[in-house]
This record gives sequence, structure tokens and C-alpha cells, in this order.
Amino acid sequence: MKRLLTIIGTVILTMVFSISSALAQTENYLSIGDSLAAGQTPYQQIDTGYSDLIAMKLGMTGQLSFYTKELAFPGYTTADVLKRVKSEEASDLLANATLITVSAGANDLLRLVQVNPTAGTLAFSQLQIDYALNIARKNMEKILEGLKERAPKAKIYVMGYYFAYPNVHPSQKEGTNAQLVKLNKILQQQAEHAGAAYVDIYDAFGLNARNFLPNISDVHPNFEGYRQMANAFLHEYSGSKALAISSNELPKPNPISFDQILEQLVKAEQKREEKEKTTPTARALPSFKGYAAFMEKVRAKENF
Repeated sequence: MKRLLTIIGTVILTMVFSISSALAQTENYLSIGDSLAAGQTPYQQIDTGYSDLIAMKLGMTGQLSFYTKELAFPGYTTADVLKRVKSEEASDLLANATLITVSAGANDLLRLVQVNPTAGTLAFSQLQIDYALNIARKNMEKILEGLKERAPKAKIYVMGYYFAYPNVHPSQKEGTNAQLVKLNKILQQQAEHAGAAYVDIYDAFGLNARNFLPNISDVHPNFEGYRQMANAFLHEYSGSKALAISSNELPKPNPISFDQILEQLVKAEQKREEKEKTTPTARALPSFKGYAAFMEKVRAKENF
């Protein structure tokens, strides 16, 4: 009995030590990627996404020094994310980051899937999908290489994806789901090859997550869906469920429309130009070009 208690005590101490080690430092957290990283809602707005919830929890526990999702924009493919990682605007953010999450790959795949939400059907060309998945694999390899070089202090987490069409007819799910599984496998393999961590969120959603994906015409999750994603990350990050976010910890909705974002940015640009008239050395807003690209993606109505 004494030996059993000693073993149990050792296990508990090991768990506590591993959690404490993961939580020891305060993080400079950078969220990179598509609209999931940006926090797009099921109704064409931007609000609290999984990265915001991660930052919220780390902040609540005193583990966050800095957070931004400035490098996350709706519509980004792996090619777009790669360009963003290589950009001059990202240099300082990457150099100071200690924690990075990456969501990239879904737009490479899902933009090729033809969806009829009313009829509940999905259609795609396997040849086009295979080509897109190969491009995603190559780009993700380069993204992680770029992050390793430009963000040498950061622990990198590659986010997996969920099945985004729970409302289609059951007979229509198998083919598209198989392609998503391939994408997730690619992301996992590239993460492991680069020494990064992979965050599996597939099982938390499954094939019938209507409660997380309420709009049959949209692939983005609600707060509960984003909570599932954040908790999957926090479990991978801490090695336990110690940091899990409960439903009653979710913030109240505070959505902002794409038009409102653009309006704010236009006003900020006008103020910048006015300031430059009196202060010639004033710098331009570093995020404005990025958000201009973001609006182009929004108008193109891309998936993630």
C-alpha cells in the first residue's frame, strides 16, 4: 500500500511539474492564418475566435505578455500565409514571438468543393483536389521553415481542421470528409517533420456538429465551436485539461462587420495622413496593407 501511494504521489508530482513547466513563461502570442485564426463568425463578421480565447485564458492565468492576430485574414490560402510570413511587416512580430498558432490549408481545399446547402450536396474534382493538397503540403513545409528561421524563440502549433458541412445529406459527406482527413494528415506530418506541434480538432466536431456550425451556408463555427478549438490547443499546450475553458467563461458576442472594419481603417489612414502633414517622420500603420488584402478576400467570398 505504501509503495502504491508513493507511485501515485510521483505521478501527481510529475503531472504538476509538467503543467508548471508549460506555464512558467509569459508568452508573446501570434496567431497566423485564415479566417479561423481571425475569428470569423458564421454570419460574415469578426468576433472572438479560438486564438482570442487562447489569449484570454493565458491572460487570466498570468501567462500572456502580448497577443495579436494581425497576420490572420479571411480567405488566406497556404500561399497567402507563406507570403505573410516572409513579409517585412511580419519581421518584428515573428522575431519577438514565443508562441505561434497557424491555421492554413482549408482554403486550398474547400474552394474547390461545390456546395449546394439547400439540396445538401457536395461535388469536387479529385484531380483538382489532389493538386491542391500537394500545393498545400509544399507551402506548409515552407511556412514552417520560414517560421523556424524568422521566429527562432517560438513554439509553433499547427491547427488541424474540422468537417465543415454537417448539414449536407449523409451520403454526401464521405468523399469530402476523406479529402479533409488527407489535409489534416499532411498538416500533421509537416508539423512533426518541422518539430512543431499538431493540434487535432477533428474529433471534437465529427461529421454532425450542427451545434457548432449553425449556418448551413457558412463553414465558420460559433463561440462553442471556437471553444472546442481553443481547448484542443490548451490541452496540447499544457499536457492536461488544467487550462480548459468552460462555456460560462465565454465572452459576450461583440461582432464587427467587414464594412465596419474597413471604415475604421479608412479613418485611421486619414488620421495618419493628417499627422504626417505636421510630422513628416510619422510611420504608416503596419496593418493597413494587410487589411486591404483582407477586404479583397472578403469581397471574393472565399471560404476560410
